Amino acid sequence: MKPSFIMLAPMEGIIDHTMRDMFSAIGGLDRCVTEFIRVTSQCLPERVFKRGFPEIQSGSKTSNNTVVYAQLLGDKPEIMAQNAYKLARMGAAGIDINFGCPAKCVNNHGGGSILLKDPEQLFRIIHSVRQYVPIHIPVSAKIRLGFEDKSLSLDIAAAIEAAGASEIAVHGRTKKEGYKPPAYWDKIGEISDLVNIPVIANGEMWTLTDIQRCIKESKTTRIMLGRGLVACPDLALLARGDDHSALNWAQICLLLLHYRRTLNGRCPEKYINSLIKQWLVYLRQQYPQAHLFFNAIKRLRCADDLEKSIIAELRLQQQRQECLPTIGNLDLSELHASTL
Repeated sequence: MKPSFIMLAPMEGIIDHTMRDMFSAIGGLDRCVTEFIRVTSQCLPERVFKRGFPEIQSGSKTSNNTVVYAQLLGDKPEIMAQNAYKLARMGAAGIDINFGCPAKCVNNHGGGSILLKDPEQLFRIIHSVRQYVPIHIPVSAKIRLGFEDKSLSLDIAAAIEAAGASEIAVHGRTKKEGYKPPAYWDKIGEISDLVNIPVIANGEMWTLTDIQRCIKESKTTRIMLGRGLVACPDLALLARGDDHSALNWAQICLLLLHYRRTLNGRCPEKYINSLIKQWLVYLRQQYPQAHLFFNAIKRLRCADDLEKSIIAELRLQQQRQECLPTIGNLDLSELHASTL
């Protein structure tokens, strides 16, 4: 069974607007969500929203017209609502509320998955946001199955629906379980049976087999891909089942070079190497060559040196396997021609 809807997970510190733009251009995605914008005790200035959500200045879409929702994180209903209203006035296509972040620095300040302990507070936050945001703008929520255990999962889902949420994305683990396998897709299925709003399943989908099992057990054809897509950039396209051949390592090298060039001017040079190395850590899950390449470049500190290494690896791989310049729906012909 194929997914009917595929969303890119809002992975804090990994999926920024550059990654959103690139993965949506590759194809197969119906929607993206920003990294969380933390709300504490005030209505944030527009510059803060624009920094974490630059797509809001382009119709709330990536460069290939994939819709992007703004994600808010906080625990104060009124303040969350005021910020959501401001985002709506600025042009956000949708507002997503984060109740899934497991980070201690977030939970210790009352945000993220700590709120799963209190379904009534979830209700108050979503209800308040829904009251402020115009009805044509969706308000969604992202949750885990619970904090310490799964005993409140159905109460949480019921509270979110009752508060007026348009849909709910469920990561199939508790905060305590973190990212340790397995993901409990069958528990998402219980939520699908309970609520009448769309449910989006998330967690531990690395392969097509995982996706098919998740769809069956979660009882929803709507999925959200995170680490699995970062490790396999064309996983969404493969899941669609269209006429698409899996990317080879040479094409991944071309994509790495594209990412490196795109980062120029978008972030300080001192962070470029770290971002590329971070991506390679995930790529090692799918491509054995990524492990060897990571070991070869892990001590490089200069972004230019890293770029030279990527080009050398690309040219080496080009001799071993064909490097088509089209990466999914992303046309890198100009970069391909100038490099090879």
